[in-house]
Amino acid sequence: MWKGRFSQDTSSLVQQFGESISYDWRLFPHDIAGSIAHARAQLTAGLLTDHEFSAIQRGLREIEADIVAGTFEFKTSLEDIHMNIEAELTRRIGQAGAKLHTARSRNDQVATDTRLYCRTEIDGLLEAITGLQQALLDRAEKHAATVIPGYTHLQRGQPVTVGHHFLAYVEMLERDKSRLADGRKRLNLSPLGSGALAGSTLNLDRSAIAAELGFDGITHNSMDAIADRDFIAELLFGIALCGVHLSRLSEDLILWCTAEFAFAALSDAHTTGSSLMPQKKNPDVCELTRGKTGRLVGNLLNLLVALKGLPLTYNRDLQEDKPPLFDSVDTLRLILAVNTEMIAALEMREENCRAAAADPMLLATDLADDLVQHGVPFRHAHELVGKAVAAAIRTGTPLDQLDLAAIDPAFGPHAKQVFSLERALAARTNPGSPSISNVRAEILKWQATLK
Repeated sequence: MWKGRFSQDTSSLVQQFGESISYDWRLFPHDIAGSIAHARAQLTAGLLTDHEFSAIQRGLREIEADIVAGTFEFKTSLEDIHMNIEAELTRRIGQAGAKLHTARSRNDQVATDTRLYCRTEIDGLLEAITGLQQALLDRAEKHAATVIPGYTHLQRGQPVTVGHHFLAYVEMLERDKSRLADGRKRLNLSPLGSGALAGSTLNLDRSAIAAELGFDGITHNSMDAIADRDFIAELLFGIALCGVHLSRLSEDLILWCTAEFAFAALSDAHTTGSSLMPQKKNPDVCELTRGKTGRLVGNLLNLLVALKGLPLTYNRDLQEDKPPLFDSVDTLRLILAVNTEMIAALEMREENCRAAAADPMLLATDLADDLVQHGVPFRHAHELVGKAVAAAIRTGTPLDQLDLAAIDPAFGPHAKQVFSLERALAARTNPGSPSISNVRAEILKWQATLK
């Protein structure tokens, strides 16, 4: 493509080192859509005849069909998806194909293709995240009233319900969707027409091209349009953080499925066995979700490091934006699919949940609150309950069976009424708290939101 300037063929090692067709081939539908929109603008500007435009459009659609069918031959010597398609188009239709690149650079071409790819993939990820939210919501509805201990520092803290716990992840995933959707708005501007870095003297109707491709508008600085990869960084951050949320969910499920917790059981279809120990049932989906999240975080770092020292505008380093992008999109899509399936089949062991939630220590804070309601300052109430807890541990007596009045007269007869899970949960009616009525109301809200 640059034979006019160079007298030597490119070294085969350089071709191998610099090619991107091995991975950027997947941009083909976006490259073809962008090329057709560009050709239409050339037609409007009088740079193509009707016959030439028809030949270009027909040839591109035929190439697209061949790629989809798996019969198209990609050539490493042509470096990337753009030149592979353009060279084949010219071979098929002749000189009209050679006109397609008029007023366009591979710089604005790849920037456009990548934005179109990201936009499409974001739409797919939003749908997949919603599917996982619905699976979590189904489990939350089934276990809206199943009480378990809530934890801080992985130590039992206060009572919550399984429904409330799962709804926490529904909230996290909604924020993930919001971030992805917000990034989609920012990326949905067309850079096509920015040329290599300074536009072109052959001025095409950029707004018409943008409208045909479904963009909300055009970029307004040709140098920024070529250099910008913020939209990929935003997407990789959104993907990485979604992965982090799913990794935390995985850790909860790994703990819940241990013999020590025994709150939940994963289906045989979503676990594996041991090649040595016949009794094992391993939560591999959860563990792999944790592990693959490291890849998602690493891909984000990969891109940021590649970008941090680049002068304006295009530098070949930017070719390295696509492997982490493609890998993160593929990885999160698979994580979401398998976790949705796994959550839908998850079973809670309600008897074990009830047994763990029966620990009266879970209501120690409620006991302090009860003292506050009877006029004891909170810090003093906290100290008194701490003494009661220490006495329970020292004597091996459950907290609800201690003679609390012997510890301090501030514990009146009302103190014993605190030790009721039903009462404790029913009292947590403040918005966002885990009363069963609150949980069920939130479930109804989310069912309406996600349907």
